[in-house]
Amino acid sequence: MGEKAVNNSLTTLKIPGLVKGEIGRQEQWEELRSLFPIYLALAKQLEFEIPFGPDRRNLPAKADAELLDSVLTWTNSMDQRVMVHQLRHLLQMTTLNASESGLRALILRHLRKSIKSSIDRDKIDFLLVQYFALCAPAKIYHKQIDLADAAQVMLPVLGEVDSTPLSWCEPLEKVIDTLKTFRSLREILNTNFIEQGRRVKESAGGMFYDPSALLAFIRFNFLLRRTLIELMHADLIAIRAGLAQLEAGGIRFLDCEHAGLSANEPIARVKQVAEDWKQPFQKEYTERTVSQAFAKLLGLRADVERCLEKIASKQTANQALHGPLATKAAPFARIPQTESPKVSVRTEVPANLDFETCMEQIWEQLIAAPPSRGRSMTTIRQGPARVLLSSWEVSAFVSEDGPSAEDLRRAVVARALVAAATESTRETGNATNLDRALAVARLEVTRLLEQVDIAKQAKDTEAAVNMGISAKRLNSAIDEAEKL
Repeated sequence: MGEKAVNNSLTTLKIPGLVKGEIGRQEQWEELRSLFPIYLALAKQLEFEIPFGPDRRNLPAKADAELLDSVLTWTNSMDQRVMVHQLRHLLQMTTLNASESGLRALILRHLRKSIKSSIDRDKIDFLLVQYFALCAPAKIYHKQIDLADAAQVMLPVLGEVDSTPLSWCEPLEKVIDTLKTFRSLREILNTNFIEQGRRVKESAGGMFYDPSALLAFIRFNFLLRRTLIELMHADLIAIRAGLAQLEAGGIRFLDCEHAGLSANEPIARVKQVAEDWKQPFQKEYTERTVSQAFAKLLGLRADVERCLEKIASKQTANQALHGPLATKAAPFARIPQTESPKVSVRTEVPANLDFETCMEQIWEQLIAAPPSRGRSMTTIRQGPARVLLSSWEVSAFVSEDGPSAEDLRRAVVARALVAAATESTRETGNATNLDRALAVARLEVTRLLEQVDIAKQAKDTEAAVNMGISAKRLNSAIDEAEKL
């Protein structure tokens, strides 16, 4: 497509094919009804006054002019009061994030505004990548996503969009290329990538809302977030492994001043900090706040490794002075700072595709490297494949039990077997394991869809939504494998 001039106004751009001017009164009311639970949840979370009593919070299918005006006035005022980090926190910590229709309605509501503030822009920026993360098929989650992939996923929101790169978005492409080279969180924090993305967004003015530009920002945001999460996870693995090693060596206190803790912090407390460490995306999301949060994580890793080095040095000196039999304690090994640590778990593809063996391997990985609370995505490995798990799928393995948890575990195992067999088939040309994996997966997706219906009948909306998304991802894995 031809290059567009940058319009520095955030308020005048109209998006052809995306926002069709004013919508009808009934259509507007139906949109408000779908969004009303999100705004109620925000108001409760932020302790804002709700001008509708409990008996008026189930909005009727049709509204009179007075009710429509009062709901519209209140939601408009909420838009002005709610910051993007507060919206991010709500969506990432609740099942509201699993509602495709709710996210789509919220995005279109903000895009439809004739006058958009910088707050509106940041919300749109965030909501679009949330929508992409929710709706992207599993088959593209692990690859280097291109603009055409983003256009396909965002079709229900943006309509048909030309995915030809825009020249003024080229700085984003350069960052994406560099992301592929990083092996540690420290490397990426030595850049100003978050700020670079923000500068491109702010300099775009009204052209930010060009659908082709929105695709570029969606792709950039998702790939940057994915890289940060993966590298953060590697540091958490290293910290937990180091703490376990210190505990095994009888260490009970640790100097954690680099992490902002005390110089004599109990190991048990440090372990809890590592377990509870949250992503920095729940507060104001700027280069400064993200860097500060990750710097504390890296400081904690440095504190753990410094203690390991100190003890290892003492053991080495003791052995040199008294001989190798002087100490029976196992030597403390420093975890390399510049490379992501490898979790020692079995991830080879079983020759006979043993279902229980695969489940055990996934359990081992999640126990060895439990994700931080509130995290929306976790990656596990099965043979040559990497499989992305949602938070509820991880919970089914590590913290929950019951029928729905068992069904989710089985669906994850089936997806992992298909993914591993698919990659193996691509490498070897032998489809024997793939045929077996597909047979297992088809049975499991049928089982899971039956459980979705049962959950719906029981009005267990959360379980139905979660299992429905997991079933969709398993189907996507099957579809991808069947193309070979």
